[in-house]
Amino acid sequence: MTQTSIFVGLNDAVTHEQKFDTGSYLSVMKYICKAYGLAFSVHVVNGGYFHEDGSYVEENTLQLTVMDAPEVTVREIAKDLCAFFHQESVMVTSSEAKVYFVSEDLGLDN
Repeated sequence: MTQTSIFVGLNDAVTHEQKFDTGSYLSVMKYICKAYGLAFSVHVVNGGYFHEDGSYVEENTLQLTVMDAPEVTVREIAKDLCAFFHQESVMVTSSEAKVYFVSEDLGLDN
């Protein structure tokens, strides 16, 4: 099974500042995933990186994780998020994952 994550920074590509509250960006991301019919997880993380000119930036980032999504769909979502969130680019990572589910009978069906 393939696990894919799309990392989307929330600072605007031009102003280098976050324009809206993080919850607003989360709502857009959830809407996009629902529109594509994907099960997903989203994590809010804080990260930092260096621009090509050497300047350092910290920003809030959303990490969207999907399992076994077709690569073409992942690319479409990444492009949509890049445009909607006004980003220069978004980062996509993909790797094989061993997935299994553990359950326990909690007696809730009484």
